[in-house]
Amino acid sequence: MPEDDIGIHPNDRALAGLRIAVGVFFVVFGEYKVVGSGFIRGGFEGWIHRFITEGSAYPWIVPVLRDLVLPHAHAFAILVAAGECAIGLSLVLGLWSRLASNFGFIYMLALLFSSNYPGPHVALWQYVGASLDHSVLACCFAALAAGNPERVWAVSQFFSRPGH
Repeated sequence: MPEDDIGIHPNDRALAGLRIAVGVFFVVFGEYKVVGSGFIRGGFEGWIHRFITEGSAYPWIVPVLRDLVLPHAHAFAILVAAGECAIGLSLVLGLWSRLASNFGFIYMLALLFSSNYPGPHVALWQYVGASLDHSVLACCFAALAAGNPERVWAVSQFFSRPGH
């Protein structure tokens, strides 16, 4: 498709729309964790216990969850809550979107491997199906990190304009 009269390609708007939509999700995800006390004061730790005991974590990540994350659950809960807010705000505002998308991608992989194990000896499609909670957002983050998500509708445009 051709660019419009100001040099903006429709794909730029599409990528910016994706950036903003994913950002809104993450602002909402992070906000309830930061404002409410349940997640930081035990909710996160409960989820990690569940991932380990119910077998929803990939076997290779269980020692990481058990020996690193659980002993420092409060600190990790704060990191997760603040990280989700920071990723969301960065994407909504269009400021450091690629960096936020890289962190979001890593975070989605961590969640996928911690909570989406379909069990041993299942067909490949079951791994893909079990991962949809997190793999779809991981793909969004990968697209945002690979593209130029701040060409339109971004605060960063105000810092890069000549004379501003």
